[in-house]
Amino acid sequence: MTQTLSRLTGAALALAVGPAQAATGIDARIQAIFGPIADWLSAAVFVELPLPGGLSASAIVVWLAVAACVFTVYFRFVNLRGFAHGFRVIRGDYADPTGPGEVSHFQALTAAVSGTVGLGNIAGVAVAITVGGPGATFWMIVAGLLGMSSKFVECTLGVMYRRQNADGSVSGGPMYYLQQGIAANHPKLAGLGKGLAVFYAACIVGGAAGSGALFQANQTFAQVFAVTGGAEGPLAGRGWLFGIGLAVLTGIVVVGGISRIGKVTARLVPAMAAVYLLAGAVVLAVNADRIPTAVAAILHGAFSGEAAYGGVLGALIVGFRRAAFSNEAGLGSAAIAHSAVRTREPLTEGFVALWEPFIDTVVICTMTALIIIVSGQYLQQGHDGVALTSQAFATVLPWFPYVLTVAVFLFAYSTMITWGYYGTKAVGFLTGESVLAMNLFKAVFLAMTVVGCSMQLGSIVGIADAMLLLMSIPNLIGVYLLMPVVRRELDSYLARLKSGEIRSNRVRPATESPR
Repeated sequence: MTQTLSRLTGAALALAVGPAQAATGIDARIQAIFGPIADWLSAAVFVELPLPGGLSASAIVVWLAVAACVFTVYFRFVNLRGFAHGFRVIRGDYADPTGPGEVSHFQALTAAVSGTVGLGNIAGVAVAITVGGPGATFWMIVAGLLGMSSKFVECTLGVMYRRQNADGSVSGGPMYYLQQGIAANHPKLAGLGKGLAVFYAACIVGGAAGSGALFQANQTFAQVFAVTGGAEGPLAGRGWLFGIGLAVLTGIVVVGGISRIGKVTARLVPAMAAVYLLAGAVVLAVNADRIPTAVAAILHGAFSGEAAYGGVLGALIVGFRRAAFSNEAGLGSAAIAHSAVRTREPLTEGFVALWEPFIDTVVICTMTALIIIVSGQYLQQGHDGVALTSQAFATVLPWFPYVLTVAVFLFAYSTMITWGYYGTKAVGFLTGESVLAMNLFKAVFLAMTVVGCSMQLGSIVGIADAMLLLMSIPNLIGVYLLMPVVRRELDSYLARLKSGEIRSNRVRPATESPR
């Protein structure tokens, strides 16, 4: 595999386009309007860096990968040594009911996970394997493990610099630590911090429309369209109608804010993960004899390929890109949800955030990849995205795509309600918490779900990837400037944890504290 990332990107955007392919009327007109926009955004964001051997790599993917490596080393592999402590915080060992905030650690995690555990875990993995081969799976896992460190630092900053509003609600995320954190710690760069914050907020609004509404709605409709008869079924050419129904269901929760989102996701995320993982376990159990071969294919593809250098690089680039789209480490979006946590210790939410990329990429994405590979469906032509994953499930039992349809809907729905919240908070930052502006955004966001059900997958992938990854530029500039602040906070937290100043609500050995 010696092609450049531009070819890889082109291949991803040229995949078969699902239900919109046969669409006419309103659906076709919507595609004609938004398709060129997707092409322009992809060309602008995925600038190529030349590499030896005539290859090239997307600068934005390199930017994310380098940051994850830097944070992992700088914080002394906190992604590994803080993992167990994060679990104890999630289960409530260090809960502070009197602390400022709106939701518990568990609710904050499920709200953030609901924004990442979406169709990137189902459709995105299929795209990665189709374009980068089985070896892309290995690099997705590596990116997920490294991304845990990125989530740790940005979610800690989100809580450190959040704002308590007059009505008791909390506003936080990169917009606030870029503006306030940089101004407080680098006064001469206050103007830069404000500019980065505004740019980031604008990117969040676009990311909410692209990733949170367009992509999720598109792939949900693709799966429902397939199981209801396809081009001969009742939904042919009526993606907009399905989108209206999805928008109504999403609006019911989005309008209620983070408290309602936290309550819904606390029940929805475990349920949807259980449905998907149980269904996936059945597929893997039936194909248990093929799992060793699938693992071998993943490892072989990660370190070899048609041409070793090009094959490894191609698989690595695709794997890191799809991992970024799936778990959003380095993009800062999850910090918005984590900022609402009820705590007086910002570091506790940093440890909780470690679990997000692990659940999203290491567990769920890996299972999806194994299902696709053991079924052999990735070698077949004519399927892409969620349709490829659906075919992989169908190789075990013909009715399994219906189980997948339930999982797809739950994944998409949970992602959409969280991203609706992210975009609303970004608009609030830009407009001084204008209620009118935030309500207007909610209306536009819900309208985008209708548009998403009427577009081709290639255009959706282009818009979603571009707007999502663009957020990493201002976010990581700010995180680099503020990571010494988090390092000091981490050292203080660990010292107080070791001394017993920070106490667990459970009896535990003193040696349990992360070191």
